[in-house]
Amino acid sequence: MDIGVFIPIANNGWIMSSTSPQYLPSFDLNKEITLKAEKYGLDFALSMIKLHGFGGETEFWDYALESFTLTAGLAAVTSKIRLYASVPVLAIPAPIAARMAVTIDSISHGRFGINIVSGWQKAEYDQMDLWPGQEHFLNRYEFCAEYVTVMKELWATGQSDFKGRFLTMNDCKLLPKPTADIKIVCAGQSQTGVDFAAQYADYNFCFGMGLNEPTKCQEAVSRNVEASRKSGRNCGALLLFMIIADETEEAAWAKWEHYKAGADLDAIAWMNGQGEADVRKTMDVSAIYMSRPPSAMNLNIGTLVGSYATVARLMDEIADVQGAAGVLLTFDDFLVGMDQFGQHIQPLMKTRANVQSAA
Repeated sequence: MDIGVFIPIANNGWIMSSTSPQYLPSFDLNKEITLKAEKYGLDFALSMIKLHGFGGETEFWDYALESFTLTAGLAAVTSKIRLYASVPVLAIPAPIAARMAVTIDSISHGRFGINIVSGWQKAEYDQMDLWPGQEHFLNRYEFCAEYVTVMKELWATGQSDFKGRFLTMNDCKLLPKPTADIKIVCAGQSQTGVDFAAQYADYNFCFGMGLNEPTKCQEAVSRNVEASRKSGRNCGALLLFMIIADETEEAAWAKWEHYKAGADLDAIAWMNGQGEADVRKTMDVSAIYMSRPPSAMNLNIGTLVGSYATVARLMDEIADVQGAAGVLLTFDDFLVGMDQFGQHIQPLMKTRANVQSAA
């Protein structure tokens, strides 16, 4: 089971709380986290892209770096771990993203991939007059399909004359070609998003669910498996989970309750408002799912709370989710959390015994 880290490219990671660890994003912070991940044998690191934060008391995600340039820097200081940058498809033309990908492929010697971000938060793009209008909620995956098609044509042949509903290429050129296959990932939760992933992506991120319920996401993963079967392709499911661990059960749960007590209600309300703008308004839409109970405070990421032994056991249970290709981890405090995982949790995991042997 592959394990990756969702590095904190924006302030405070993935917890909207005034009582959780508070930190600003920087290259040095993300470099240290990624080097720890590489040291402990994690398989990949991924950075999101966020162009407009949620505000509130914590100014949640109001401070954020840019994903491709950050990843290029990380590629230069790492040697083994796979790296994924996120592209906001409404803000960066497909041929430019494809060329940036080739550049980081060269820096990393073939360890680079792209996460496709279709654009669910209107404010991110409206601020730059890039929002196409409400119809984007309905056709954003059609747009993404054309976007990925253009990139793949350029990587494969160095040229594209693609003519579509949204994108038009006129003898578009891209050389050199990448040295390795550039994997595509996305985070489609709606059926349309899952179908897009099955047809165009190598991996689809699925939300882990619940509190210490590692297999609760089986239904969502099964939809991904079925869509992949219908497409005739292999699109692996990567499950998103947050770890809040400590030496004892009591200490770990005390942190979780402390964070809940400081929940940033204004930031949560902002996120909720952005999600409600989606004209589909169904719970399988990512933005709407993230803003609902039981824990909008951490975007409803599946959460594992407990002692090192408890979290190791729960992590092993994730391997029982049929169709799961791996896990993408977040932490309350990333520097502390990476050491806790690498030194105390992973050594207890049966599913990572091969990593311990290699170490």
